[in-house]
Parts: sequence; structure tokens; C-alpha cells
Amino acid sequence: MESMKSIPFTKMHGAGNDYIYIDALSEVPDNLPLLSQEISNRHFGIGSDGLVAILPSDKADFRMRMFNADGSEAEMCGNASRCIGKYVYDKHLTDKEVVSLETLAGIKYLHLNLEAGKVKTVTVDMGSPELVPERIPVHSASKEAKISEKEIINGIEYKITAVGMGNPHAVVFVPALFDRLVHGEGPIMEVAEIFPNRANIEFIKVIDRTHIEMRVWERGSGETLACGTGACAAVVACVLNDLTDREVEVSLPGGKLTIRWDEENNHVFLTGGAEFICDGIYYFKDKVNSEENLSTPTSGQE
Repeated sequence: MESMKSIPFTKMHGAGNDYIYIDALSEVPDNLPLLSQEISNRHFGIGSDGLVAILPSDKADFRMRMFNADGSEAEMCGNASRCIGKYVYDKHLTDKEVVSLETLAGIKYLHLNLEAGKVKTVTVDMGSPELVPERIPVHSASKEAKISEKEIINGIEYKITAVGMGNPHAVVFVPALFDRLVHGEGPIMEVAEIFPNRANIEFIKVIDRTHIEMRVWERGSGETLACGTGACAAVVACVLNDLTDREVEVSLPGGKLTIRWDEENNHVFLTGGAEFICDGIYYFKDKVNSEENLSTPTSGQE
């Protein structure tokens, strides 16, 4: 048995990383994992990398729940958090220029950069990167940090640098970026045994000390046009391998992000744009009495 529900939505993107945003401050739609699967479908739904619900918080100004296109819940997403900053300010839900956001990866602070009274870009304090392997989590021969550590996955040797940005990332440096690499090796690496909770896989080509190119295979969504947490993890990995400076422009298929890893407080700062695409009503055919999938968070886009 099914019931039809009308759900207002806003579609936004940050550097091409597109999500459907639901204002859940007064009412939370039922079965968010299933809603994310259906609404994210690019043929039978609206089409997106996932679903983001904006909720009230007793710890911060707002709370975010984020679901990937496969319905799995993510701990954190840098691009989505930037879009939330623009959403709540431009839609007059706050007049603050520094907004606190509760996520499953902790409270993040969004610094809104205004132009003509609207949010132009957002800088997110992503906190300190996690380098201890068991906390990322990733299996490692090292207890300190996994930096260019050799791993054999599906018969292929990789040098992996692992970084946690509230979600697990594996960074691999390559001489060139191409589809066969990302779509062929990305899904295999995502589910490798060394990643207990799966991982987001970043393929990085270093251009110079202040510029890198990146493509990412995201856990739960496949390749996306951008990943904020992934870009942060990539720059941290670059610095750990002495390949770049601490402030780097990251070029992704969907646009550019600026990442700065502060040497004094160890925090990583992500700056980039956020754009509205459209508003509308989605007709959700929810199965009555279906149980919400409350599985352990498995991704971030981050």
C-alpha cells in the first residue's frame, strides 16, 4: 500500500555536487533513506547526488542529515554544508554571517561571504584532519599515519594516503586522470577490505605547489563532479607527501575549490560557491509503515 506525499524541495549545487534540500525545521518527511533513493534518480526522480534535510538543533543554529543517492547516510559533506549556508541566509532563516551546523561529524562553522546582500561563497571550518588509521578507519601497517603506504587491491599495487575528514578518504596520486581509472578502479577500491566502512577514493594529479586536479569516486554515489571533504583530504595528503603548499586550488570536473590547511590550529578551511538551481514539489510514493533504514553512516561528499 502506498501513500502520495507532496514534498517542497530546493535543488542546489556546489561546484557541480548537486543535492536536493528539504526544509525539515517544522516537519521531517518519513523514510528519508528511501526518499533519497527515489528523489536522486536521474531518470525517474529529480536527479541528484543525494538528499539533505535541514533540521532544528539544540547544539547549533541548524542540523544537517545527508543521504547519498543509494540511501546510505553520510557523516559530513563540505559542498552540502556550503549550500546550507546560502540556503538559510538567502531564504531569511537566519541573519547570521557565521552559522553553526550540527553534523554527524561534529559542529561545523560556516562563514558566509556576502555580495549585494546574498551569499556569494562560503568558507567552512572543517576542523582537524584525522590521521590515526583506526579512527579513519583504515587498516594500516603504521599506527601513526598511513602516508603513501603500499597496498595490493584486486591484484594492483597502490600507494595510499588515508585521511579522515569526518568520513574516510583514500588519496592516490596519478600521472593522469581518465574515465577507466575512476570508474574501473574507484568502485573496487571503495569496498576493499582495508576500509571497514568503505571509503571515498580521490585520484590526484599534482600540477604545481598551489594547484591540483582531482576526480573522486564517492562512497554510496559513484563519481561526483566535486567533493568538499575529498578536496580537503587531498590537500592534506599533498602536504603530508610534500607535494604542495598548505593553500591549494583544487580543480574538479564541476568547478574549483580553495583549500587551506592552517599550520597553527591544524584546521582545514574549504571555500567555494553555492548555487540555487530550482524550487519545486516532489510527489513521494512512500510505502505505508515501511521502516526507515537506520544503518551506520557510510559516506560523505563531500
